[in-house]
Amino acid sequence: MHHIKRNLQTPEALAEKRQREKSKIDEFLALTDDVLSRKKKQEWSNDAFELTQRLLQINPEFYTVWNYRRNILLNGIFPHSTPEQINNLLSNELSMTTTALKANPKVYWIWNHRRWCLENVPDGPERNEVPSMEWRQANWDKELFVTERMLDADARNFMAWNYRRYVLANMPTRRPETSELAYTSRKIGANFSNFSAWHQRSKTLVGLWESGQLDPIQSRDDEFELVSNALYTDPDDQSAWIYHRWLIGSAGENKAQLEREIQLIFELLQEQPDSKCKRLCLLISQLLNSFIGCMESLVHYKRLLLQNHSPDSQTLKQECVELLSRLMDLDPVRYFRYQDLSKFSVLVCNKGLIVFREGPRSVVYSG
Repeated sequence: MHHIKRNLQTPEALAEKRQREKSKIDEFLALTDDVLSRKKKQEWSNDAFELTQRLLQINPEFYTVWNYRRNILLNGIFPHSTPEQINNLLSNELSMTTTALKANPKVYWIWNHRRWCLENVPDGPERNEVPSMEWRQANWDKELFVTERMLDADARNFMAWNYRRYVLANMPTRRPETSELAYTSRKIGANFSNFSAWHQRSKTLVGLWESGQLDPIQSRDDEFELVSNALYTDPDDQSAWIYHRWLIGSAGENKAQLEREIQLIFELLQEQPDSKCKRLCLLISQLLNSFIGCMESLVHYKRLLLQNHSPDSQTLKQECVELLSRLMDLDPVRYFRYQDLSKFSVLVCNKGLIVFREGPRSVVYSG
């Protein structure tokens, strides 16, 4: 770790440390051999079940042992259990994995085991000879709460976001999608740099548009206002730029909207840094990154205008070349990429494709 003072250890202390580590390794290897041996013999006992828990607490990424644990439940424990006992067992499994996630929030196999548990929860006690769905509903509701606590701890945990989508799609009683839109608003408001929240918002909006719950035209205008605030607040962050491009793409061939957004980005590009920024190297670097992001987006959107609306516009072609020339100066790391783009002149603009040619060769780029 940085900025942590290291204490010199004596040879004796180092030897003791190595011995402790060796003892832990020996214990882990012996436990592993025991568990895998029982798995090979297809032992479905409670003792084997407890041993898998010990092993997984040491190494939660041991997916073979997770599979063995589920087989013990299916073949050795569930057949001799009542539905209520099965529900209690799976609730214990969910509690165990919640503890594991606190220490290892990005281990696929823990999230995978939680999915399996939820999908095997019994419906609930019968009411008038009809399953009540009490147990299933309670566990799924609790699971949504767990994902929110995980995202409170790390708002950009992409595994938690992906799992949240799974929970929302499979809950016995579905939540309205508008509530998820409000949730992403809170997360984005807390941190514009939360790419996962922007991504979740895009998926939620598509569902609302397709189901007719939200007017696409009005809601897109609201989204452009939201993302514009993010761009002006932190123009060097890529999350908002990527979402802005998605919004442009979702609107189809809307020339007026595209021209409006190009003007907005141009105005953002023209803004001058304050005097403090000029004196601070870090802020200058951040400003440079924002300029690069603005100009890359301008090139991208001007090419869309060329492709879809004004294929013969020499002005647009020249503006693209000039922007790319500035990018070569500002972003030397990608110099040759900008050079390749700028030295081609647009010859043909077909729907979905832009064809560039230099001398005898041609290159086709998708729009």
